Amino acid sequence: MDHPTIDQQLDYLAKGTVDLIERADLKTKLLRGKPLTVKVGFDPTAPDIHLGHTVVIRKMKHFQQHGHRVIFLIGDFTGMIGDPTGKKVTRPALSREEIEQNAETYKQQVYKILDPEKTEIRFNSEWLGALGSEGMIRLAAKYTLARILERDDFRKRFDSHQPIAIHELLYPLAQAYDSVALKCDVEMGGTDQRFNLLVGRDLMREYGLEPQVVITMPLLEGLDGVEKMSKSLGNYIGINEAPDQIFGKVMSISDDLMWKYYTLCTDLTPSQIEKLKGEVGSGAVHPMQAKRDLAKSIIRDFHDEAAAETAEAEFRRIFSNREAPTEIEEKQLPASDDPQLLAKVITAAGLCATNKEAQRLIAQGGVTIDDTKTDDSRHAIDGHVGKSYLLKVGKRRFARVTFV
Repeated sequence: MDHPTIDQQLDYLAKGTVDLIERADLKTKLLRGKPLTVKVGFDPTAPDIHLGHTVVIRKMKHFQQHGHRVIFLIGDFTGMIGDPTGKKVTRPALSREEIEQNAETYKQQVYKILDPEKTEIRFNSEWLGALGSEGMIRLAAKYTLARILERDDFRKRFDSHQPIAIHELLYPLAQAYDSVALKCDVEMGGTDQRFNLLVGRDLMREYGLEPQVVITMPLLEGLDGVEKMSKSLGNYIGINEAPDQIFGKVMSISDDLMWKYYTLCTDLTPSQIEKLKGEVGSGAVHPMQAKRDLAKSIIRDFHDEAAAETAEAEFRRIFSNREAPTEIEEKQLPASDDPQLLAKVITAAGLCATNKEAQRLIAQGGVTIDDTKTDDSRHAIDGHVGKSYLLKVGKRRFARVTFV
């Protein structure tokens, strides 16, 4: 956006948000004309990032585009506690070596979205580790147990007599102190982080600081349009997936869900999205074309323009012309005298993430062996040396499996 007004900048930064507490406070901060300090904390368990994870990272990019200071905060100190959000049991702590290794994995992936030159990487052990026991006690004195137990997951565990370790109660306070140490203007996270972010707002007042603005982003539905995007549910789009896989998955989402993906997974402004929505509604643009453009936009973010164009051409060739892919991956698996469960073969060939996902797809009739469908999740195939099968899983995944 070229020289946007404050209201235009505010609308762009508010795009796709669930909570903006408070919008008036953010406008006041923007009117000062100084770069804001914007912080997002990341659990150092280093997931294999999928599109759902990128929703808040993209919002960080939007702040970068308007010249604000963006801090990618690795919770290496809080990672030793383990965020209890949504957990029914105490989480195991991570070692220092695991945290540092995972932080590197994060950086390799998030720089596909964020500008590395404009991204400040910090570790919260820098100030939390320096607090010491006296400082931690003084910090704990700033908040009450009653307020901490307002958090839904703590309350449920308390009411059902499940154990809550004392160090878990310190997690929201430790995260909130990050905002104090960095003098944050804005902190962002998913809707599941709302309580923790608001504690930061309260704690900043306790330390005599102007409270941060809290922004929460929605949890993105997966390809099924129902459940939150998740690898375990098999409804995800991984940012490191091949371009043709990403393209095919985006094309499989519903026309209604497409607009949420446009809002949360692209940099188009609200007015640009509304204009496109109007063109689709009037028939000027076909929904299929809008979805193709969405798929190409997502691929450009994580690969490049050439990859996006090639993926579209391959999709048209396979699904419009009903042809097989130009390249089919060859997989060799160990031979056996015993029949091999098809679900395990599919997983071993890398066509599904888990046996459970493979069984579900088979039962739904989504698996073809040499052009023959099966819906028996316990189906077994001959695994003797030399046996070879062309497997098609879903609409987009192919592999030639040979037992050796």
